[in-house]
Amino acid sequence: MSDAASASGHFNILTVCTGNICRSPLAEYLLREGLQRWSLVEVASAGTGALVDRPMTDQTIAIAHRLGLAAPEGHRARMLDTEHLRDASLVIALTRSHRSEIVGMLPRGSRHTFTLRELARLLEAVQTADLETVAGLPLEDTAGRLGELIRIAASLRGFVAPPEEEIDDDVIDPYRRSDDVYEMSAAQLVPAVRTILERFELAASITPIQL
Repeated sequence: MSDAASASGHFNILTVCTGNICRSPLAEYLLREGLQRWSLVEVASAGTGALVDRPMTDQTIAIAHRLGLAAPEGHRARMLDTEHLRDASLVIALTRSHRSEIVGMLPRGSRHTFTLRELARLLEAVQTADLETVAGLPLEDTAGRLGELIRIAASLRGFVAPPEEEIDDDVIDPYRRSDDVYEMSAAQLVPAVRTILERFELAASITPIQL
């Protein structure tokens, strides 16, 4: 977790794609919806080549509405910079190339920077018994609990089997492509976000008696 986030008690999540008008804002809105009960958990997004001030694409807005997400029309794209990364407790890239760019901008953030699908895969491997240190933290310390969960996930790199194809850690870019590609992108993105939310819920609420 970043020093700023740790000191403030906030847990700041940043999702990153290229244009910041398709994949990363959809992930942002899904995460924000799922984490809204924790006021100190904040979610934002940015793009490595953002189409600055542009809204989500019409296709992404339609998908967001279908998923029940509130006011996706209000999104405006912004360019990723190092300040965003310094403030982040967790950075979620939509592809491996985005992760490489992010780590190049702020190498010390590599331990808490993942692709979306990689993070979901690692968190699925975290067992309840692995959460002893998480359960030992105060229930009100949501930032500490989520930070410890991310540390555990990072420690599993190299131990959890990778996907058969490296590209399966990426979410396909639908921009300027057919509606079918938008649906394929969402089909890769949404289950991964839901897995992350499930594991976050467990980490935020688990107590020693549940171990």
